[in-house]
Amino acid sequence: MDLREELPSDRQAVRDVHLQAFGDHGPVVADLVETLRDTITPEDGLSLVAEQDGQVVGHVMVSRGLLDAPRRLVEVQVLSPLAVQPGLQTRGIGSALVRHALGILAERAVPLVFLEGDPGYYPRFGFAPGAGLGFRKPSLRIPDAAFQAIRLPAYEPWMTGTLVYAEPFWRHDAVGLREPNA
Repeated sequence: MDLREELPSDRQAVRDVHLQAFGDHGPVVADLVETLRDTITPEDGLSLVAEQDGQVVGHVMVSRGLLDAPRRLVEVQVLSPLAVQPGLQTRGIGSALVRHALGILAERAVPLVFLEGDPGYYPRFGFAPGAGLGFRKPSLRIPDAAFQAIRLPAYEPWMTGTLVYAEPFWRHDAVGLREPNA
């Protein structure tokens, strides 16, 4: 398996991975990826793929967010979404993508990375509940246990406050959980 930056020629394969991995929610996630892709720069954010036998089998995106800290706004990163083709899940592909992304972000002196995700999955990488680390979630619709953060070496103790998602998360209504239609 190779981990590398996403190329323009990977766009449809990345979309297909998200459509398959997220089921009914797949179109929202795939559209979010399309919009967030335009915010990624060589210095800010990441779009990484896992390739196996010449096929894209996994993808992770990391995009810019802000921490509204008492002292000042802090540029942080948001890891979302992460997807692996359903038939290849539980084989370490997602873990490899997350570890690789976190390594790059630490080298870039990013202080904090946030996510909404499975509290049974992400602690293996060092993520912990955000509230316990002094952070407030950007929406009440995010379950407390799903709101997670990891402090990287550039973190400083004064960096506490509220996470502010980039506008595409709100535009695509990809924040927290909505109540099912009754």
